[in-house]
Amino acid sequence: MQKKATPEIPPLPDGERTLPLLNGITLPEDIRALSVDQLPQVCVELRQFIVDHIAQTGGHFASNLGSVELTVALHYVFNTPEDEIVWDTGHQAYPHKILTGRRERFNTIRQYHGLSGYPTPEESPYDTYPVGHAGTSISVALGFARARDINLKRQHIISVIGDGAMTSGLALEGLNNAHGMHRFLVVLNDNEMSIARTTGSLARHFSKLVSHPRYRKIKHKVGTILPRIKWIGPILTRWILRIQGGIKHIIVPENVFENLGFHYLGPMNGHDVKELVSILKACRDEIEMPVLLHLITTKGKGFEPAEFDPESYHGVSAFDKCTGALEKTREGETYTQVFSEITRELAAVDDRIVVVSAAMCDGTGMKPFAREFPRRFIDVGIAEQHAVTFAGGMAARGMRPIVCIYSTFLQRGYDQIEHDVCLPHVPVIFALDRAGLVGSDGKTHHGVFDIAYLRHLPGIQIYMPRDRTAMKMVLEYALHQDGPVAIRYPRSIIPVDILPGGLAAFGSDMVKRWEILKEGNDVAILAIGHMVYYACRAAQLLEELGVHATVVDACAIKPLDLETLRQLTACYSIVTLEDHVIASGFGSAVAEALSDEDSATRLLRLGIPDTFIEHGTLDQLYTELGWQPEQLAARIGHWCQH
Repeated sequence: MQKKATPEIPPLPDGERTLPLLNGITLPEDIRALSVDQLPQVCVELRQFIVDHIAQTGGHFASNLGSVELTVALHYVFNTPEDEIVWDTGHQAYPHKILTGRRERFNTIRQYHGLSGYPTPEESPYDTYPVGHAGTSISVALGFARARDINLKRQHIISVIGDGAMTSGLALEGLNNAHGMHRFLVVLNDNEMSIARTTGSLARHFSKLVSHPRYRKIKHKVGTILPRIKWIGPILTRWILRIQGGIKHIIVPENVFENLGFHYLGPMNGHDVKELVSILKACRDEIEMPVLLHLITTKGKGFEPAEFDPESYHGVSAFDKCTGALEKTREGETYTQVFSEITRELAAVDDRIVVVSAAMCDGTGMKPFAREFPRRFIDVGIAEQHAVTFAGGMAARGMRPIVCIYSTFLQRGYDQIEHDVCLPHVPVIFALDRAGLVGSDGKTHHGVFDIAYLRHLPGIQIYMPRDRTAMKMVLEYALHQDGPVAIRYPRSIIPVDILPGGLAAFGSDMVKRWEILKEGNDVAILAIGHMVYYACRAAQLLEELGVHATVVDACAIKPLDLETLRQLTACYSIVTLEDHVIASGFGSAVAEALSDEDSATRLLRLGIPDTFIEHGTLDQLYTELGWQPEQLAARIGHWCQH
């Protein structure tokens, strides 16, 4: 089916918006002072506010436009923050932030020292729990509810989760444990999308519930005709809502949520704020069992380019709010794009290669692979644990699966990496995208723990190539191994191969060897991946301080190149530089090797200290950590002279 042209939307007024209702809302109690008839206008103004601001700052966009009515209705009906809302993932919580005292600071969203892009309790008591990864909200909310009951309190607990996150095993474990819970509401915000379109049997089950013709017909009558009947209409509507589960059981007998002990309501229009208020009041006051409210929403609602292409508008840079045209913020290819291109080249001649994604086809750059090799691309949904074990099974039967997952998300499959890949020693390749600091997504998304959670596992190899040449050599090498290999690479532009040498000088069978890029006689700087370029620039600046540094590309993180390390320690003090936590990282591996060899070599480890790093641009975060070349030169020079 041919795509229609992206529509243009009418130009928005210049200057400051006139938002008479929204400008009067500081906290949710101000919303509750309004009449129900005023809420649609609040939603219009809230959506306008989000468009105006995200067009300037960038951020998560389409998902927030889709959650406007739901957010307004929740804060209108429930007595927040005493009644507690737990947002799943949290990328759809911008309307919540705006309505809970942060409207005046919203222009700082995802900016350095500004508002986080995710719910953060340090910001507001309305943010009940720190989130950023999918599938957690039901378990957290259930924990809140259980603690409430133990303490003999009566507040309502609400989990808001998307249909993509509902495919997570953790979400299903939470649902399984909720039987018999009172004043516990799960809102399923179903837009048929996570970042990409939701896949799998559970998604098909949601579609079945939504599309059953007899149920849709009855629901339409209940929602639109009965309320108009004078006097008796609203009473009948509320009564039918109470018995709706029974009606649905007759019409659509298969319902996984009812089988798990929930009173299921829906599917309902998630953009009719007045209907939502009525339904939520019934959930609050009249149902004494856990409730699952199934809402159908449109990702990107109210901004036509985002409705037309919600995947592209999931997370955006600044854009033209009149046309929807996205600004290009980078020049050059990213590591993600290069890895994808190399994977396609190799897959064209090796039909054992398959790619496994956990609902991140576009984010990991694998859309072109999926188009070119549809039978060899598998998206398992938000199910990282399954992705890892599934890949292990394929590897055990002769395939060469490449599991493309962000570093921060792969850590969710740690047990499976150990038990189902390393223990049987099967040749799974882990492509750790977004390794290192990721910028404005902040502390829940920085990929700075993967070396630590991988390198102690027996049999796994870990590499971080600095450029395209090294990337191809490492991937070719990995495809010929009989055990697991992890390849980590950052969220940044890949440098042109401007440094001398490169792994091509050795050949792919020599990727375990470190490469000496520059020789000095005072100190050796061992760097990994793109940090090699920072090390080279710092070495140039050190020359001005009278310090002559050797620079080493230590692409092989595990196994270490002990032969080269011994040669270096015989002549130099050692500095390690990595975009990873210092504890248990690359520098720690070097320290352990020196200890094992009883070496007295001085060692300085540079990386991330024992703290979570907040959000900001990479340039700002590197400055904060002292990683800019001038800062590195000053610190290394001072260390060498003392």
